[in-house]
Amino acid sequence: MGRLRQVMIIYNPVAGPREMLREVQAVARKWEGLGWSVLLRVTERPGMATDMAHEAALEGFDWVIAAGGDGTVNEVANGLVGMPAALGVLPVGTGNVWARQLGLPVYPLVHPLRIQVAAHLLEAAREHVIDVGRANGRYFLLWAGIGLDAQVAQHMEPRTRNAKRLGALAYLIAAAMIAKDFPAMRATVIVDGRRRVKGRTLVVLVANAQLYGGLVRIAPQAVLDDGYLNICVFRGMGLPWAIRHFFNVFGGRHLQDPAVKFFTGRRVVVETRPVVPVQVDGEPIGYTPMVFEIIPRSLRILVPPTAPADLFQGL
Repeated sequence: MGRLRQVMIIYNPVAGPREMLREVQAVARKWEGLGWSVLLRVTERPGMATDMAHEAALEGFDWVIAAGGDGTVNEVANGLVGMPAALGVLPVGTGNVWARQLGLPVYPLVHPLRIQVAAHLLEAAREHVIDVGRANGRYFLLWAGIGLDAQVAQHMEPRTRNAKRLGALAYLIAAAMIAKDFPAMRATVIVDGRRRVKGRTLVVLVANAQLYGGLVRIAPQAVLDDGYLNICVFRGMGLPWAIRHFFNVFGGRHLQDPAVKFFTGRRVVVETRPVVPVQVDGEPIGYTPMVFEIIPRSLRILVPPTAPADLFQGL
């Protein structure tokens, strides 16, 4: 008989509806019925999930499951980088971009099967080691944003429950309001020691994954285990440029837009005038200047059978 699988579920009660704890507890009981050892822990403050995840890995847990949104997933990932435990996700939040990226179904908040299907798919998941990005010491799974999108994230976080119910719509409303007053940002983007961009810029995205905001493939060529970051630079300033980029991105036309520059690299330095906010995985972390690096094969994750094949090169 093989060793008993040890699983820790880290649940963020702020991430989703108040009654979601019962659903998470039901998943824990289901997994215990499979003969697994399951410990459910509930966070009480920001950053707590990172400490819990790191402790779980040190204590020998095989899987650490983030039951929350992308902020919770990011915190758990920051506790597991370089550790043997594998990261999984139960999509309890409102954005759930990481879950979407892995092909896990993300249902409306009131759907009765909201996390049960994801739990079932995790039971059949394979473990795989991927790259993570690092921004001045903070790890990220999905992307880092500099400029307008980070200004929106800073404005939105921490979100009220009403804003969470609106989901992406709340961000779109905030983006429209902020874009008209967003200052002219002059950005210098240096990729692997070579200056690639200098001038008026609306947003710089440094992506590890393909999806942005859970809705669009901002970097469809991105691979999670290729050792590279994908950089997207959206030129221009003000509301007219923001509207142009918005419609091009949602229509998939940004890939052919001469006002959008694409690069790949292992180390990216972004400097701006004036100083502007930076976010990773939707969470504000500070201001420019910022150094971004890829940390190859540093995080073990659970890959469900629904994950897109083009997301990996070594699976």
